[in-house]
Amino acid sequence: MTTPAPSETAPSEATRSEAVRSEAVPFDAHGVAPIPPEARDSSPREQFWIWAGANLAPINWVLGALGITLGLSLLETLLVVAVGNVLGCALFGLLNVIGHRTAVNQMVLGRAPFGRRGAVVPGVVQCLLTMAWVGVNTWVVLDLVLAVLAKIGITGGIGLEYLVAAVIMVAQLGLALYGFYAIRTFEKWTVPLTVLVMAAMTILALSKADLHWTAATAGTPAEKFTAMTQLMTAIGVGWGISWLPYSADYSRFVRPEASSRSVFWSSSLGMYIPTVWLAALGACLASAGTGSDPSSLVINAFGVMAVPVLLLIMHGPIATNILNLYSCSLAALSIGIDIARWKLTLFAGVVASAVLVIFVRADSFGHAFDNWMVSILVWISPWSAIVVVDYLILRRGRIDIPGLYARAAKSPYGQWNVRALISLGLGLVAGWSWQYGLVPVMQGPIAIAMNNTDFSWLSGSLVAGGMYYLTSRRVVVQSPQLGLEGR
Repeated sequence: MTTPAPSETAPSEATRSEAVRSEAVPFDAHGVAPIPPEARDSSPREQFWIWAGANLAPINWVLGALGITLGLSLLETLLVVAVGNVLGCALFGLLNVIGHRTAVNQMVLGRAPFGRRGAVVPGVVQCLLTMAWVGVNTWVVLDLVLAVLAKIGITGGIGLEYLVAAVIMVAQLGLALYGFYAIRTFEKWTVPLTVLVMAAMTILALSKADLHWTAATAGTPAEKFTAMTQLMTAIGVGWGISWLPYSADYSRFVRPEASSRSVFWSSSLGMYIPTVWLAALGACLASAGTGSDPSSLVINAFGVMAVPVLLLIMHGPIATNILNLYSCSLAALSIGIDIARWKLTLFAGVVASAVLVIFVRADSFGHAFDNWMVSILVWISPWSAIVVVDYLILRRGRIDIPGLYARAAKSPYGQWNVRALISLGLGLVAGWSWQYGLVPVMQGPIAIAMNNTDFSWLSGSLVAGGMYYLTSRRVVVQSPQLGLEGR
């Protein structure tokens, strides 16, 4: 018997309730209910532009510059970034495929392994995470704008700093009121031009840079290995993993007839190419002695040429923040918050502004960014391992989609999946035990005992995923609703 596509399954009363709730989101008719087939008109190529635009941003220059800051040579930094992102971006592509097959957003999909109420836990974390990312990304834009203004002789002290921050934040909040279709259109028309400008800037920067391929401050093999593990966690494997909670939010709009292979490659390459490209550029500029601060990288490399391209360089962070705020609203709807999206957006802007102030006052953005990445990966790694094990191994791709929206008391996934929550908790402990951040609270005992290495992403994933498999392999019942053979 042919397995029905998700859009063909009969929606439950709870599913229709979710559709009604989505009307609280202005300018976008779709909340967290499954996207109907007639509304799924996005192409894999458009998915590529969405993720390329989100990652073609100045913040990614810090990814490569951080490797030089940690004491690695240029060659070692490029190797870690290129190899690490293969795994991170492949996992990202996999979760995009799940979203395409089910037409359901990521936090609602989490109800299958965690239960109807248990999924509120990662949903709340995702809400906070996306709001904080807006502050992080805005900091990079603010830093660049202030540096360029100073270059042309415009200074104003703390007043100018907060004025620019307010203007940028208002612009982002205004754009964030619109949903997926606006994001898709914005990226499709602006990213190709941004790619051309960035290519020209890359050629210009490298033609002026005096690269030092093998110079490194980490002298011993043990010191190099430690730095590599820290870089791998913060910006290698970790960068792709940090995007996993967003993936299905956008791939659910891809037309049903598109192949899973095309969705996988368009999303994973859309993440991989700009991340590695800009990280390599940042590493090259940092190795030439321009420092790791984003404004220093731009001004020292491009000089007055940074002025005409500033607006295009701002495109990446702004586009990224639109994704953050859109996914924030979906996470809020997924955990049951009935609120107009514009109100949620304003609240997210307030939280993001607080995070922005913290980063503005940080002595080193590279160090502050490392702390940020390490802290979020501790929970994302075990969470994603549980989601992947549940969907691919235990359920073999079969999801009862109407059951995801059933009331908690009647949900086929139960209210609280204690096995998944315990596995997540153990994964958090395992990840913390082998993480080495730049503040004592983020330095686990195993990491310290192993010469300050950082394998938090690996330890958290293995413990959480392994524990969930062992405790749930005889409990999880495969649903006949949607199987791997359905596509």
